[in-house]
Amino acid sequence: MRERIEGKWIDAFTNVFERSKVGPGDPVAILSETQSRQVNVELAELALLRLGAKPFHVVLPTPKQEVDAPIRSTGASNAVGGLGPVISALKESAMVIDCTAEGMMHAPETPAILKAGSRILYISNDHPELLERLQPTDGLKEKVLLAAKKLKAANEMRVTSDAGSDLTVNIEGTMAAGVFGYCERPGTMDHWPGGIVVCFPKEGTVNGTLVMAEGDINLTFKRYLDKPITLKIKDDFVTDIEGTGLDADLMRSYFEVWGDRNAYATSHVGWGMNQKARWDAMTMYDRADHNGTEQRAFGGNFLYSTGANEFANRYTLGHFDLPMRNCTVTLDGETVVEKGALQGDLA
Repeated sequence: MRERIEGKWIDAFTNVFERSKVGPGDPVAILSETQSRQVNVELAELALLRLGAKPFHVVLPTPKQEVDAPIRSTGASNAVGGLGPVISALKESAMVIDCTAEGMMHAPETPAILKAGSRILYISNDHPELLERLQPTDGLKEKVLLAAKKLKAANEMRVTSDAGSDLTVNIEGTMAAGVFGYCERPGTMDHWPGGIVVCFPKEGTVNGTLVMAEGDINLTFKRYLDKPITLKIKDDFVTDIEGTGLDADLMRSYFEVWGDRNAYATSHVGWGMNQKARWDAMTMYDRADHNGTEQRAFGGNFLYSTGANEFANRYTLGHFDLPMRNCTVTLDGETVVEKGALQGDLA
């Protein structure tokens, strides 16, 4: 797919920035690195100029590889690297357009930037065609916020499926949040595409079995499963990976490469809320053309992720995002997703 400036893509970026309440004269930082998708950086600049904002670029060299394994799908860009002048510039901005490859969602510098009153919108490292198709829609924000409210109020999440999943998560008092594709308020962060609600379970609260069925997705590998994989989970940690064939072997290998028990731990759990996002869309793009955010967001998927969880005091570079279809998710007995379909006022 070609990456060039298209008028329709400037329109899409402008729409998202308008929803984020970017106004004339606003100083807006466009944060990128040398390996960022350059067309998105340029589209962000043109859209901001169209709105009369005052964009400026902060461009950093993509850091060198520090480990032997490729790092993907972390949401924790290391591009800023704690550099004080960069952090100061981002804190002074009305808004940061995050075009880093991995995103600043879990980067160590993000809390200070948000606390200073700036807000951050991560533009997922996707081809602009995908971003155009998944622009935020009227009503998505309200449904995501309602789902997040339900999640915050609940004490227990249970996940079951006909494939054999049966997972229980004590979510009492956990940090829960929803993203809907734009950010309006100072001190907040979101990402585009949006439409996901997740929480970060506390230590020792996740137990049971998850069965990834044929067609479920390992997003770290950008790969649909050909054969089922069963994950046994005890007190947050994946203790056994059952399955035959390439998918199970790849998962075991990537878990093992970190030599870190925390790589096997639960990071976050939640579900997709975006009815425009498609499970099958990954088949239409080369791997370099998409970042898998659409598959995290498609309506009714259960998203289980492993790796770092600061709310359980666990940090690691290893990370899996595993969206699963056809699951039933209940909160204190209320069904919010039934066999992969959003229920009630969340649908």
